[in-house]
Amino acid sequence: MNQLLWEKIQESRYIVFFGGAGVSTESGVPDFRSADGLYHQKYAYPPEVILSHSFFNHNTEEFYRFYRDKMLYTEAEPNPAHKALAKLEEMGKLKAVITQNIDGLHQKAGSKCVLELHGSVHRNHCQSCGKFYGLDNILASVGVPRCTCGGIIKPDVVLYEEPLDDKVVHQAVRYIQKADLLVVGGTSLSVYPAAGFIQYLRNGKMAVINRDPTPADSRADLVLREPIGQVLSIDEQI
Repeated sequence: MNQLLWEKIQESRYIVFFGGAGVSTESGVPDFRSADGLYHQKYAYPPEVILSHSFFNHNTEEFYRFYRDKMLYTEAEPNPAHKALAKLEEMGKLKAVITQNIDGLHQKAGSKCVLELHGSVHRNHCQSCGKFYGLDNILASVGVPRCTCGGIIKPDVVLYEEPLDDKVVHQAVRYIQKADLLVVGGTSLSVYPAAGFIQYLRNGKMAVINRDPTPADSRADLVLREPIGQVLSIDEQI
């Protein structure tokens, strides 16, 4: 683990991690805004249109074609960053992971307190009766997945035009307000409202780990430009 970050972790008692797509890129899950991300690929519609509430309602089959092809990475495994965060939680240092990711890799690595701002591909519900379906049900379906009642199944992911879950938002704000160290990693902090969460940090310190500059760099106590898996990688220090 980066020595400067490790020193701040040792000094802290209430650490909160706020992360984005860059946390999972080392697991083979592409982000949206990098040179090879989804926003730079060509489709009949732009990804931000396909991944919208209105598109899901009016072009459900096309939505699922894109969703299965480009949003589900079932072979992805937790990388050193996911594993380090789970270890820090086990040590009692890290109190919560707040993530914009929907891949479930933090939980797969062993993290227990994970707040998913944008939902999860592992949770799906019938829009008619509310019945729950796991990811396997979506993968096994063809076309538009339907419930046993005939209703359309929708992933529990926050699409464009949809609000964040109020309960998750309030929990995230409370954790950040109490943090004595907020570690921001793998996010450009360009997607709102999620990017605005760092403003709730009160008196705690902030460390930013991201390969490109972010709006939070100027107020951060530590800025690291190295790959997040390398920065957080657990070694003999722990």
